Amino acid sequence: MLADLVLYLATPAPWRHRRLGYVRESVLLTSRARRCRRAWAPHCAAARAAMLEAAATLARRDLVVVLGSGGLDDVPLPELAAGFGRVVLVDVVHPLKARLAARRHGNVRLVGADLVAGAAPVADLCGTADLTISANLLSQLPIVPLDRLEARGQPVPEGLGARIVSDHLAALDGLAGRVCLIADTVQREEDRAGRVTGRLDLLHGVVLPEPARAWDWELAPFGEAEADRRLIHRVHAYPDWRERT
Repeated sequence: MLADLVLYLATPAPWRHRRLGYVRESVLLTSRARRCRRAWAPHCAAARAAMLEAAATLARRDLVVVLGSGGLDDVPLPELAAGFGRVVLVDVVHPLKARLAARRHGNVRLVGADLVAGAAPVADLCGTADLTISANLLSQLPIVPLDRLEARGQPVPEGLGARIVSDHLAALDGLAGRVCLIADTVQREEDRAGRVTGRLDLLHGVVLPEPARAWDWELAPFGEAEADRRLIHRVHAYPDWRERT
């Protein structure tokens, strides 16, 4: 808890983002990534491989934009920095570990942006990109807006989560360059006997097409969230989103 508090205070971010809960969410995710490094390793490796596959056949590699770059656990930053003229990492909050990693590469720039706003920021940031990567961002976008309304005791507009998800997909569809989409879609809860004890639709009813690749991400191993329960996310990867079926 003390380490999280220090990280919270040390993370550069506008007051508005602190007030809305984005810094808190970033710190919690950073701490979980550290605790669950071994459990997350297969997911991170698969995500990095999908991103590199998306970049491999590009004729032009001037600019790559990573939306939802976070702590860079699942982003192959050294390879992207070596393979592209410019790399832009976009997130509402950039953790300290990501800032330190970016400093090692002279062609990497950090941009702070609230991507819940829909198509406008995505178009502005990615309009000239040869490759745009949406990195496990899709299911994250509705979390803070929905939590904020519930914390205030305000009614959640019907379909708000689905609308946020759909708006992001529409923004990606509007880009001229290649798009790589990696998204966790469904959360399942399992007990130690392997029985599924709960399911959660992370995309609020929005159904993605058959993916080029798919895998399980053990987000919270036994003992992380509960002693006898673990949380597993199903991840879909589309190295070239326009080639979806």
